[in-house]
Amino acid sequence: MRVLSIYEGFFSGGARILHSDVLSGLHGRRGQQHSIHSEVRREATYQPMHEDACYRRLTAQGLAVDTLGRGADERAPYSACEIARFTELAAQTDVILTLKEQPLGLVNRADLEGRPVIACLHRSDPENQGRAFQDLREAAYGGHLAAAVCCAESTRDAYAAAGIPEELLHVIPNGVDLRRFKPSRRNRASVRASLGIPADAPVVVFAARYDKMKNVPLFLAAARELLDLRPDAHVMLCGAGMTRLNQGLLQDLALLGLEGEVARRVHLLGVRHDPEAIYAAADVVALTSAFGEAAPLCLIEGMLCGAVPVATDVGDSASIVAGHGLIAEPEPAAVAQAWTEALGQHAHFFQAMTRNRYKFSRTRMIMSYGSLIRKTHRKSARVPVPAAAVSKGSVTLTTASLAVPPPVVLEPIGVA
Repeated sequence: MRVLSIYEGFFSGGARILHSDVLSGLHGRRGQQHSIHSEVRREATYQPMHEDACYRRLTAQGLAVDTLGRGADERAPYSACEIARFTELAAQTDVILTLKEQPLGLVNRADLEGRPVIACLHRSDPENQGRAFQDLREAAYGGHLAAAVCCAESTRDAYAAAGIPEELLHVIPNGVDLRRFKPSRRNRASVRASLGIPADAPVVVFAARYDKMKNVPLFLAAARELLDLRPDAHVMLCGAGMTRLNQGLLQDLALLGLEGEVARRVHLLGVRHDPEAIYAAADVVALTSAFGEAAPLCLIEGMLCGAVPVATDVGDSASIVAGHGLIAEPEPAAVAQAWTEALGQHAHFFQAMTRNRYKFSRTRMIMSYGSLIRKTHRKSARVPVPAAAVSKGSVTLTTASLAVPPPVVLEPIGVA
């Protein structure tokens, strides 16, 4: 069975990491051959496709990659040539996966000859997806969409309430590699030493891109509270845009007085390819998102590495951290207080995580994806593919380009 995945682009992000885990786990196994594509500028960070960790990992496994060659911010309608290129790739496959609903704008304009489409949904705010949600509705009611994977109960509930037929929505909870994400004294000591953080200092990590959804100002305001209360505390920020090259972030820091001597305890790490080491170095993993989250990977990964998860009540966060961490009201003092409480109960939460870590394994997730793909394929009319059209590997198509876009300077998000 040949499966074509369509990405809007390759860049650092939880959904792409998770989807890459799925492709890695299924490609060449369970009778499936998979494939991929592209590059994007996001959150003031240029992230070339060929430098992306997921891209390198998947191509090393033999997955083929193709691209439409679009610009990172291009919003022009798809050309006849682009639609023809996608149609050609689709003709070589049996099932099509889309990472989120954005690629459906292309899928809906192609002749798929009855090939089933599965959309993988990773948010809980369809109303904030603009045209992409309309493309999802068009695919659902136009017959293209055979199924949709929801990574959280909150995702299924939100999309069902927005009008997507419930029979198309299947919940497959996020999972991670337990061999990679685990407590590590070596990683903890190494990261702290590299950043000049004392071995016994309390540390809060925030792994997110610089985006309004993530409510960076709330995290920074809570960090200011914690750093004032605990002169020994440190905070780490990693993700796209979390660097001093992002003028918007620098202005946010300045608004809260996170400069000078205090700034030495605020570590801006940018995109990291060793998240397991960063999480192991922390005592608390924080999420302050205002909307849109479904099943945040940072909470799961951080928790499995020994950091206590503390989150705002968004998406499935409350069910993820139940018994393993805390939910906080979206107010700086309340968030800082929850971090302090988590630090005081670290041993208790660590024991709970140790007992329950296997419920977050990616093995179950990958098997569930594989099963849904097989069932969807069986239910759909088989489309004969000429032998000459069969390619050796698999292809993931994205709709971003290989051209280097101009520099972007983000405005500060503003204090929440």
